[in-house]
Amino acid sequence: MSGKKLSHVVFFTLKDGSPQAIAKMVEDCHRYLKNHPGVVAFFAGELAPEYARPVNDRAFHICLNVVFDSRASHDIYQTAPDHVKFIEDNRDAWAQVRVFDADVT
Repeated sequence: MSGKKLSHVVFFTLKDGSPQAIAKMVEDCHRYLKNHPGVVAFFAGELAPEYARPVNDRAFHICLNVVFDSRASHDIYQTAPDHVKFIEDNRDAWAQVRVFDADVT
């Protein structure tokens, strides 16, 4: 990868932190959010419990990390039908959502 990219990282805290609820949400991330134009890297998974150092923020269940080739691709993704469907299908399960967008190289 060369040039500036947009890293879109989202931390989800669920109302139901059961393994089943977490697995369903991670599966939905892969189903709805992975295959968008301009995505150069995609990762979705759950909190890694073995990393319990004092500097680790552990106030989440699921981490979504999508790197886009440009801000323009990210902006298109925001209103894409699959992204909208993901939100509609899952927002009632969220206790908290934190979004971190950064220009990365």
